[in-house]
Amino acid sequence: MDVSGGVETLTVTGASPGERLVVQDHGGAEVVTLVADEAGNAFVSFLPERPLVLDSPDRILECLVTGHPVPPGDYRVVPDAGAPVDVHVLALDEHPDPSILDQRLDAGYGYIRVRDGVTLSAMVRFPPEDLYGPPPWPTVVDYSGYTPSDPDTPQAATMLANLLGFAVVGVNMRGTGCSGGVFDLFSPAQAADGYDVVEVVARQPWVLHQHVGMVGLSYPGISQLYVAATRPPSLAAITPLSVIDDPWRQQWPGGVYNSGFTKAWVAARDEQTRAGGQSWDRRRIDEGDEIAADNQRIRTQNLDFERFGRTMENYRSVLDARRAGELVDRIEVPVYLTGAWQDEQTGSRFATMLERFGSSPEQRYHLFNGHHPDGFSPMVVTRWFEFLSFHVARRVPKLNELVRMLAPSQFEAVFGFTPELEADRFDHHEGDVESALAEYRSEPRVRILFENGAGHEVEGATAHRFEQSTTAFPPPGVRTRRWYLAGDGRLADHPDAEPSEASYEDDLGAGDLAYSMELLSDLNAFTLPQVPREWTRFEPHHRARFDSDPLEAPVLVAGAGHVDLWMRPGTRDTAVQVTITELRTDGWEQRVQCGWHRLQHAVELPSSDDHTVDYTFTVEDRVELVVGEWVHRRVPVHPVTHLFRPGSRIRVQLSTPGRDHPFWCFEPPVVAGAVQRVGTGGEHATSLVLPVWDEVPEYPEDLPPPSSLRGQPCRPIEDG
Repeated sequence: MDVSGGVETLTVTGASPGERLVVQDHGGAEVVTLVADEAGNAFVSFLPERPLVLDSPDRILECLVTGHPVPPGDYRVVPDAGAPVDVHVLALDEHPDPSILDQRLDAGYGYIRVRDGVTLSAMVRFPPEDLYGPPPWPTVVDYSGYTPSDPDTPQAATMLANLLGFAVVGVNMRGTGCSGGVFDLFSPAQAADGYDVVEVVARQPWVLHQHVGMVGLSYPGISQLYVAATRPPSLAAITPLSVIDDPWRQQWPGGVYNSGFTKAWVAARDEQTRAGGQSWDRRRIDEGDEIAADNQRIRTQNLDFERFGRTMENYRSVLDARRAGELVDRIEVPVYLTGAWQDEQTGSRFATMLERFGSSPEQRYHLFNGHHPDGFSPMVVTRWFEFLSFHVARRVPKLNELVRMLAPSQFEAVFGFTPELEADRFDHHEGDVESALAEYRSEPRVRILFENGAGHEVEGATAHRFEQSTTAFPPPGVRTRRWYLAGDGRLADHPDAEPSEASYEDDLGAGDLAYSMELLSDLNAFTLPQVPREWTRFEPHHRARFDSDPLEAPVLVAGAGHVDLWMRPGTRDTAVQVTITELRTDGWEQRVQCGWHRLQHAVELPSSDDHTVDYTFTVEDRVELVVGEWVHRRVPVHPVTHLFRPGSRIRVQLSTPGRDHPFWCFEPPVVAGAVQRVGTGGEHATSLVLPVWDEVPEYPEDLPPPSSLRGQPCRPIEDG
């Protein structure tokens, strides 16, 4: 039997199947009893509040949902038979001995050993020497639970970085691909592994400056936030694209279970982290990779995260260690981040943490309407290259001329149009890095791109029409604009004096409907100019709808908003969806943004302000509603920037969650025939609150073609 302590984890292998293993703390008190599975494995990352025997999936789930992470320290494992084994569980900041980090990596496939002895599969790819010369090269790490170390299928970030002159090391997280260890989604152990990977890679003789960056979109983008928060000394910069701020809020937006994309994504992680679950790992094992075969024997202990997430209906403080938004203030390297307001996979809550990178010396944010993969689109990819050139290569950014010539055809194959890449912006410095970097740093750190999808002759292509820069997000100087929901269906500047109500009936089928759900098996479709969608409407009795008068001047919204809601619920538990659209002067209704909240969650976080609203979501702060009695909640609307044109009307609709998102489906509390009543006058006047930015940039007078804007479908306006 072998017992090993990892970062807040304890792993047993080689025990007798079914053997009981009593875990005692340093004082000899029993804390939990593990039961070895049929392969002789046992694993624990959460301890129960009272000693339990983890002899079934239900007991393990109970431990996860109600317990706490394994505290670092000394433990003893006492088996049914045989001698007790002492083991030390590591803390996240117990860094490895430097000698452990002196591992040699060469081009091609191999393994990296991390501080607790687990080996992670890695693939090293050098840039083409005929374009970029011999080593050393600027180097980046692509780290995730996808397939970054698959020798035959490089990830998008890897291909781009290689093409642009960077060596790339793709590393699979523990418990994925051919890596050892137990998979544990967004755990401290994964972050610690990332620290070790950065330090091992940076010590390679072919790494320029002995510092590395990190690259990746979505999962490999999110992972950068956790790794950078551990502060690896040899990390130069990170470039997280299309990320989330909190796994729990991603799975429970507004406290409502996301039964669409997030459920499918987590279930896919469960499936792909099984032994041989990614096919390429099974292929390597079949071809004789004994390390991969040995690594996968512990996969019997991988957790059922979809079930775990569904059971974790309320937020707990122990989840703070997995909430990226709570960790980013520890990041001490430059940050380049992109995000799309209508991201069909991850949403736009990423924007709520943009001003939390307080320890980072420099940030560059590129924000736009659009889809999940747009962070690698030709619209912004040269800015990504600029950032990596300055902070990892320490060079004046200049695209290789052959790359500039060939790249448009490569982008055409992925994004469905032939772009013209942005010109080199700093080559007038003629190689003077310091002067070029000084000019770069003089630019505002936030760049907002508008009407992505209408800036090229190919409608829907990733190209914007105009832009605005600012020093922060939300921009300094945004003001609160409030419209009141009136009894006659208007959005008015002042509340109705007389009490009145609007109402809608629960829509039992809405939660299952998302307008591009059939593309869940073809995510690459979202790179193309036109995305299939079927944006269905709520029947009149299933929604409460309010329209403003035609706008006399442009209204630029920049940031998160909310509906200041007064409601008399028809049930003891209900969830509200807010959908904001623009009613354009050409007869089309255009989607802008949505928000959700389950009204039983009653207590806002102290960080909530005049615009941005968030809740504790804890069981202690959850209150059962009283049917027919007024309840007051602020329903958050996710961050967005959008320019409403003069003559347009703003529409806000309240309903059961569903229908108005491409991928997110919901399991809201609904009751057939239940009616939710919204206050529209008197002391219970509901209002829409949006952050309005008066610094309206120059913009084209003509409206973008209907449904050309990425992430913002249109449909004919339905009045009445």
